[in-house]
Amino acid sequence: MAWTAISTRNETPPISRGGWLDALRFIVASLIILHHYQAAGPSPLAELINPVFERGGFLLTNFFLIDSGYVLMRVYGRSVGDGRMSAGDFFLKRYLRVLPAHLMMGLTLVAFVLAAGLVGFAPRNPEWFAWDQLPAQLALVQSFGVHGGLGWNAPSWSVSALVGCYLAFPWLLKGMARLGPWKVLAGAIGLYFLANALTWLLLDYPVYQMPMKYGFWRALPLFILGMGLAAFTEKVWINPRLAGWIGVASAVLLGLLQLHDKHALVSLTLISLIILAAGAVPVIHPSKWVEKAAVVSFAMFITNEPVRIIWFGLVNAVEARFALPLAVQWALWGIGVAAAFAFAFLFNAVIDQPLQNRIKAWLKSRRRPRAPLERGAVVSLEG
Repeated sequence: MAWTAISTRNETPPISRGGWLDALRFIVASLIILHHYQAAGPSPLAELINPVFERGGFLLTNFFLIDSGYVLMRVYGRSVGDGRMSAGDFFLKRYLRVLPAHLMMGLTLVAFVLAAGLVGFAPRNPEWFAWDQLPAQLALVQSFGVHGGLGWNAPSWSVSALVGCYLAFPWLLKGMARLGPWKVLAGAIGLYFLANALTWLLLDYPVYQMPMKYGFWRALPLFILGMGLAAFTEKVWINPRLAGWIGVASAVLLGLLQLHDKHALVSLTLISLIILAAGAVPVIHPSKWVEKAAVVSFAMFITNEPVRIIWFGLVNAVEARFALPLAVQWALWGIGVAAAFAFAFLFNAVIDQPLQNRIKAWLKSRRRPRAPLERGAVVSLEG
């Protein structure tokens, strides 16, 4: 293929809904559900089929964190960079995007544990519902070295880490604005390898194995990597056909690698190539179904653990009293997986999206410029 397959002269495609980036968000959210639920069946899928069901969690989390940096850079990079959106407004918008749903799910788990205790059902693993862990988790500070965050809706550590990334975003943006696309990409990649080398040197494990208590330091290099990929994509045009082949080949190779071992750094490279390729392919025929699925992906992520705890808590209570056939146990497991998807779509449609629409309207009213006051005008207190 000619060298013109990659160019800085051609106009790069804008980020759009209903394309491959949206599809990836839903696919990753679905695989996260399967990863969280794989051990709740009669036999763990990691033992029954392949260990990939167990070890794939860190890869999916990496994907989620890189993709978050990539999408936020493509969507908000210019408006925050040129001052049309302040750093405070950006943080508030992103924080209010994740906090309400997180609090609802955390308080739902609290209500379930209290109700189960009142009727005489104790958790099978009570250590995962220690009350001293709850305050930090509800406040979304559990990934900054604060005591708490184990158990309950434990996967929300990554949301906590992203809150820190939201705070850092405007300052990271300023640093990247001074560099060209190739230097930004090289710097983002180099920073991840530096962080990985430092954790090996100081802690004797890779950066992707940082404990949840210090999840922000695991997430930040990946978030910066996503921002670097986005900055590169916005300035460097990649032939869509070449991008498509890169994306497909990377996805196939990533899947094959995971059947044997995690291959962490190689897998991280392939994840980056998949995201880079997805963003380089223009969305010619956007799909409303794909767009909707992507919108629901956050609800899938934030609700699947509470649904798992509640559903299989009830299933375990039934299994303790009745000798259920193996087929029935697998059927109940399948219903639990389906319930995670169904609840996420319902939660998004009935609660999360209407609430976010109100929050967006409120944020828009805060940023609306005021007209100069004329004599006799009534001062509004709404803004």
